[in-house]
Amino acid sequence: MRLAFLILLAVAALVAAGCGAVAHIPSASSGNAVKGKELFKSTCGSCHTLADAKTVGTIGPNLDDSFVYDKKQGFDESTIRDVVRGQIAYPEAPMPANLYEGQNADDISVYIAKCSGNPNCGVTATHAAAPPPATTTTGGGSAQPDGKKVFASAGCGGCHTLKDAGTTGNVGPNLDQLKPSKAVVAHQVEVGGGAMPAFKGQLSDAQIQAVAQYVSSVAGK
Repeated sequence: MRLAFLILLAVAALVAAGCGAVAHIPSASSGNAVKGKELFKSTCGSCHTLADAKTVGTIGPNLDDSFVYDKKQGFDESTIRDVVRGQIAYPEAPMPANLYEGQNADDISVYIAKCSGNPNCGVTATHAAAPPPATTTTGGGSAQPDGKKVFASAGCGGCHTLKDAGTTGNVGPNLDQLKPSKAVVAHQVEVGGGAMPAFKGQLSDAQIQAVAQYVSSVAGK
């Protein structure tokens, strides 16, 4: 029996027993699918595949595969919303805890429930990618991406431990222990490797250089 079906049964049992750890999301209008898509693309997509979001992460489950069959069998979107919301609230390794809470988590749950298994679900994100990270101004007056903000918005902390960023991900290498050089970080961010997706095309060259500079300068300190 498929994993998604078992999860659905487990959630249904919890609700019936009155033991649900997170509130039921009664309808799609309880969340904002557009905002959910933006949040998903900026963080969740580095680990999950979802055709509508054009993400191809392989660390976590393929969300299209997880729910398309259930939809064909007539499962209501409200059940899928609650499954996703529960997983965000109480994730299983290697998914990190506290990625999103409250309304943001509801928004993502509504989006996934609506668009999983449907590559053209009609939800159009306001931003094609993550909102532009905060910038700093150099002595010459030009604005540069903030590497720490890029690290956070790209979801790097979900997979990597970095004390300065307050992250404890354990899917990828512990950056404080590794202490990589700027060139190594930039190369790895660009091309990926192993479970890590390539961010070239998702992040600008300036953002890649900024996050590489940030990680190399704070790792192990």
